[in-house]
Amino acid sequence: MSEAIVQNMDIRSAVSAEEWAIRQDLAAAYRLVAHYGWDDMVFTHLSARVPGPEDHFLLNPYGFQFSEVTASNLVKVDLDGNVVLSNGYEVNAAGFTIHSAVHMARHDAAAVMHLHTDSGVAVSAMQEGLLPITQHALFVYHDTAYHDWEGVALDLDERERVVADLGSKHLMMLRNHGTLALGGSVGSCFMRLYYIERACKIQVGAMNGTLNMPNQGAIDMMETTFNNPASWEGLSATAWPSMRRLADRLDPNYQD
Repeated sequence: MSEAIVQNMDIRSAVSAEEWAIRQDLAAAYRLVAHYGWDDMVFTHLSARVPGPEDHFLLNPYGFQFSEVTASNLVKVDLDGNVVLSNGYEVNAAGFTIHSAVHMARHDAAAVMHLHTDSGVAVSAMQEGLLPITQHALFVYHDTAYHDWEGVALDLDERERVVADLGSKHLMMLRNHGTLALGGSVGSCFMRLYYIERACKIQVGAMNGTLNMPNQGAIDMMETTFNNPASWEGLSATAWPSMRRLADRLDPNYQD
């Protein structure tokens, strides 16, 4: 497809209002990841399930910076990796492997986000993994699973092992690789990602000192309160609109 045709395609008119809203939320999340400096050139991925029974989901167009992602250039694919609404772009095969695994197995996963930040990769490479040493960590500590690195995720057989290791949790440390979060909405997924990334950054900064561990009562209270999808949807309802406003101030063109 020529560049002229791609630019002139009206994706909005080809999708439902519900899908367009998801596209705008997901494109905003890409811009916010770039804003926080969490992107890794054109690699790593954020995805969102398209409303409806078809098990379609959206991924970034391969080769685009996160700061270039828009609602229209997101690519809609099925669980076999086939593009189901062509806009002239393709997706990264490794990204498809990880995201399709979660979307296939976890129908509560409206969004899945995966990063390779310095701090997230550093903590994923620590034998201890994420430590319950801060309030930020305790938002996500009890809901974090681990998956051993198998090399670049090109083998579709890895999907079964990703799903088995994830279980019913909403976050994962991909060992020697990075972080992964899922949520019942783009907003709640982004909130979980924000907290695990902040927790990793703080942990890396604290490793040169003697760590002070919180008391068990505080740890148990955080597990009771935040190891609960409803709590994260509530946080998202409060915070995500402000994050959309931030994305609007950075560059409202993501909405197109």
